[in-house]
Amino acid sequence: MALDTESDSLFHHVEKVCLVQIATEQGESYLVDPLAVRDLSPLAPIMADPGVVKVLHGADYDVSTLKRDFAFRFAALFDTMIAARLLGRSELGLAALARNELGVSLSKDNQKDDWSRRPLTPQQEAYAAADVTHLVALQQRLAAQLESLGRLAWLREECDAIAELPAAARRRDPDAYLSIKGAKRLSPRALAALRELHAWRERRAQETNLPPFKILGNEVLLRLAELPAGDGAPAASLPPRLRPREHEIAEALARAHGLDEGQLPVVPRSARPILPDPVLRRIARLRAWRTAKADELKLDVSVVLPQRLIDRLAEASPRDGDGLGAIEGLRRWRIQTFGREILAVL
Repeated sequence: MALDTESDSLFHHVEKVCLVQIATEQGESYLVDPLAVRDLSPLAPIMADPGVVKVLHGADYDVSTLKRDFAFRFAALFDTMIAARLLGRSELGLAALARNELGVSLSKDNQKDDWSRRPLTPQQEAYAAADVTHLVALQQRLAAQLESLGRLAWLREECDAIAELPAAARRRDPDAYLSIKGAKRLSPRALAALRELHAWRERRAQETNLPPFKILGNEVLLRLAELPAGDGAPAASLPPRLRPREHEIAEALARAHGLDEGQLPVVPRSARPILPDPVLRRIARLRAWRTAKADELKLDVSVVLPQRLIDRLAEASPRDGDGLGAIEGLRRWRIQTFGREILAVL
């Protein structure tokens, strides 16, 4: 069966799955409305059934949100995006794959719609159904190509890892302000202002059930955070719709400017380890081997060996198959396919 979901993260602070699309291998497609039918537990057994392949495109998001909202467990996934990567495709989007593999044209017109609004339009229904209608045919085509190259086991192991992903988290990280691009260049005082402004935005997003970026963009947060103390009202830096909230923003800035030096936040900096020369040599040789192997197999280098695995291999320097098996994330398919070559390089 084919499976897809639509959510409302672009429109609401508390994201939820708003539509579940299902298609059978006979070509029948169904739209399940979890806003009307709150109990989707009748679908749980088939999601967990290892005898029924669930075909998705970019499955990690769908799996983690379905686990969060409906406590589903998953088995026997087939992710057509991962399949395309393992086949060396340069275009990984569903529309591109449907066009290149099946000669089917898929619309992107409703991609950013608010899927929590009802009723759905006929155009939205057609768009949602089209996302699953061709997935089984695409899966069959890609699976045959993977099998001919001896890479179907690669796909299965990668998809098993997707099935084990944790449920998407609803809890907000109080240190999320540090991940805003540009935050780490701020002075401690400005960083404190950013922290207060970010917390205000989160509270406002909760009150209005809007996503934070629709309250105030990150660039504006940074500009406000860098205003000098006593610079007056921040109205000039605010969009007109937020002028009535100017006093709340001014209070947030005042709280930051009133902190003692010892209360100011600092950006946690982890010292970059100084790697010994033998480790650096192993990294260089693994990267050179990876480039040659990727060219030989016509794959992206990250498919052959991501940088994080190169680093782990270079530091651990395993000498046998058991040592390779102890490297976190290496995957059995890489050990079986490339293990002897990796050990020879090391």
